[in-house]
Amino acid sequence: MTQPSPTPHAPLDGLRVLDLATLFAGPLAATLLGDFGAEVIKVEHPRRPDPSRGHGPAKDGIGLWWKVLGRNKRTITLDLSAPGGRDTLLRLAATADVVIENFRPGTLERWGLGWPELSTANPRLVLARVTAFGQHGPYSHRPGFGTLAEAMSGFAAITGEPDGPPTLPPFGLADSIAALATAYAVMTALAARHTTERGQLVDLAIIEPILAVLGPQPLWYDQLGYVQPRTGNRSRNNAPRNTYRTADGQWVAVSTSAQSIAERVMRLVGRPELIDEPWFTTGTGRAEHSDVLDEAVGHWIGRRTRAEALAAFDKAEAAIAPVYDIRDVMDDPQFRALESITEVPDPDLGPLRMQNVLFRLSETPGAIRWAGRAHGSDTEEVLTELGLTAADITALRTQGAV
Repeated sequence: MTQPSPTPHAPLDGLRVLDLATLFAGPLAATLLGDFGAEVIKVEHPRRPDPSRGHGPAKDGIGLWWKVLGRNKRTITLDLSAPGGRDTLLRLAATADVVIENFRPGTLERWGLGWPELSTANPRLVLARVTAFGQHGPYSHRPGFGTLAEAMSGFAAITGEPDGPPTLPPFGLADSIAALATAYAVMTALAARHTTERGQLVDLAIIEPILAVLGPQPLWYDQLGYVQPRTGNRSRNNAPRNTYRTADGQWVAVSTSAQSIAERVMRLVGRPELIDEPWFTTGTGRAEHSDVLDEAVGHWIGRRTRAEALAAFDKAEAAIAPVYDIRDVMDDPQFRALESITEVPDPDLGPLRMQNVLFRLSETPGAIRWAGRAHGSDTEEVLTELGLTAADITALRTQGAV
């Protein structure tokens, strides 16, 4: 299957990435690089494809999640534990800039594919190792997924209602944050390579990026002994901040992180006297009086339809948003204006709509060139480009290495 040309002037054109990872942080990091022109080669086991192909709903027996996660990737099969697969991977690594893997620490070494072997094959290679707990420490040997990171980072402990249980997100939050961090780490290592002329190891533990985005909680605890409790949709840092039900049974979210916005909201809902309260002058003070502020805002919104509430807040230049499900997202004019959802042709299922690339560049934009391909669909083409003959490939198939 011929590889379509990257977007003209794609910023990562010429970068080759080997994606050896599964479920979900490592593969998504490779997807993010592929969206901006990197040539990504997805390496899967010949008999055990990436499990994401079977996650979530399917159409005509084809997993839809993979169509997003596998976009812009050429797919090949290699059994890295077999001698032929190991040797072929080393030949591929010699042509690559980046390898992304998420095997448990020690697995690549057991196969003779550790950092000494890979860096010998290609001294300029960047090897990104993405695991639940990192490459060292007492938990490094444990299997792990993003769910464990959401629990251990402190995220679940502060999520949910005060009298309810810790709450996990219904999607791969920690994995997705780790994917962004991995792509950033890879690009940082590649930038360093311009100076050092050498590649390096990236050790990324999924438990860390989600901890990083939780804000100053370690500092609060270190300096004040403060442990953030569960507060539902409320914030300990500002108020009013909540979701509110409208007269037509819809929901809206209101945020007042800025003092000026909080004051506009109070004037809009007919409670300007609250602005003069001494506690209203800081976000923390307002948060301590959330009951009063929520009652004022909730009462006003509850007597208006969602459309009426949104229009009034917009006119007052106060911050509000409708609470959407995916049907609303697909139909929203702002998302349409940004082209946040784009249509991608697919030979298996026809036109597909999925999330677009993460951001817009004025001179070197990214693009989705194709959706996720079938298991191993590019094996022969990629190995032929590597210099293997038809007889070589047949021999590898006979061995079960591809």
